[in-house]
Amino acid sequence: MIAYILKRLLLIIPTLLAIMTINFFLIQSAPGGPIEQMMAKINNTQSKETQGVVKDRAYKGAQGLEGDLVESLKKLYGFDKPIGERYLLMLKKYLQFDFGESFYRQIKVIDLIKEKLPVSISLGLFSTLLIYLISIPLGIFKAKRNNEPLDVLSSVVIIVANAIPAFLFAVVLIVFFAGGNYWHWFPLKGLVSDNFESLSALGKIKDYLWHITLPVLCISLGGFASLTLLVKNSFLDEMGKLYVVSAKAKGLFSGAYFLCACVP
Repeated sequence: MIAYILKRLLLIIPTLLAIMTINFFLIQSAPGGPIEQMMAKINNTQSKETQGVVKDRAYKGAQGLEGDLVESLKKLYGFDKPIGERYLLMLKKYLQFDFGESFYRQIKVIDLIKEKLPVSISLGLFSTLLIYLISIPLGIFKAKRNNEPLDVLSSVVIIVANAIPAFLFAVVLIVFFAGGNYWHWFPLKGLVSDNFESLSALGKIKDYLWHITLPVLCISLGGFASLTLLVKNSFLDEMGKLYVVSAKAKGLFSGAYFLCACVP
């Protein structure tokens, strides 16, 4: 088991390297970029167009700007270097956790990650926990009552729920439960309330859970179907094996034995 875990962890390295390589060359070959964006801003702020035309194959948006300005923009964003050198420089910076600055927010990307990562982790953790807490018991229940009306009905419900886009379900939750046209049971936005710091420890926990309830439900919706059906099919496979059939014939197939015997 330890060797398998280490092997899977080591596979992360070439996978990340491949993703970064593909992403880098796709972005480099795509039209547009930071220089074109800066040129557009300069053109919009200028009262009249700059005289002359700069001939530049890599950046057609350079027309109407001074040649030295274009070159300074290239140097600013590193486009004055060959593509191979830019790729190696990107890898070096990534190893140093230097992801540059956001073109839209004008702050360091690592600061953005630090700002958003706790929210992403908390929502992912709670939604995964909710999915497992519901899907595993539901899958076991469906396996024990295979092809019965409750099994068919629950299958229809989870498949339909899985087909609903998450953003649509989010809109429904907001309209009904977050200050829409019906009930205002949950907050519309934010991870905590404005008076969070003044709350007690128990109050902070309640306030935090109150804020993440609807996002967690929305994220969890799409994960129920696949895991529930996987658990059901796994239990059905085990229930068809000889040792389980023999235990049932001997009258040993109680609820506890069912779980012990049929867990794959």
